[in-house]
Amino acid sequence: MSIRHGLLALLERGPRYGSQLRTEFESRTGATWPLNVGQVYTTLSRLERDGMVVQDGEDEAGHTLYAITDAGRSELSSWYERPVDRTSPARDELAIKLAMAVGAPTVDIREVIQSQRRHTVKAMQDYTRLKAQALASVPTERDEVAWLLVLEQLIFQTEAEARWLDHCEARLIRLSAAAPRDRDPDPAPPPVPAPDALHRRRR
Repeated sequence: MSIRHGLLALLERGPRYGSQLRTEFESRTGATWPLNVGQVYTTLSRLERDGMVVQDGEDEAGHTLYAITDAGRSELSSWYERPVDRTSPARDELAIKLAMAVGAPTVDIREVIQSQRRHTVKAMQDYTRLKAQALASVPTERDEVAWLLVLEQLIFQTEAEARWLDHCEARLIRLSAAAPRDRDPDPAPPPVPAPDALHRRRR
């Protein structure tokens, strides 16, 4: 998630102060990725350092306002134009957990999958319910439409995760069925003759 570019996008609509940016960011995304004021001001400081925003006076309540610069608009335009890089995906905790569980002798990986599937299905149901509420009245405001897009992405994401979990379980079943069955233990090696028996055999 690019907080940096999200703030630039909001500032393109006009000067804002930190708390206002946080509120508008969360409103636009349905608070799916909550921010704290510290994150906002740290990001604004870096943007100001990089020449992408400038302080633009204060509002009536004394809040410092920030405005986007031409460099900031250029960066924002480039962000919109370039695709999100999927060749270096972010670390996914669930994928790492299952990868580690495969080699853990004391872990029931099927139970790990079942537990995650229950959570994923519940999340998908919650997102679907929120979508139905959002569609109860035709969304027309920018924030409403933006929140609907985020919700639908979350629904697609959880649907894909549920399918992947089904795939993981099916693969484990196939691997278990293909594994060689337990064989009878190897026969015991022949006993080693006692030293005196070897001596007699040489004679």
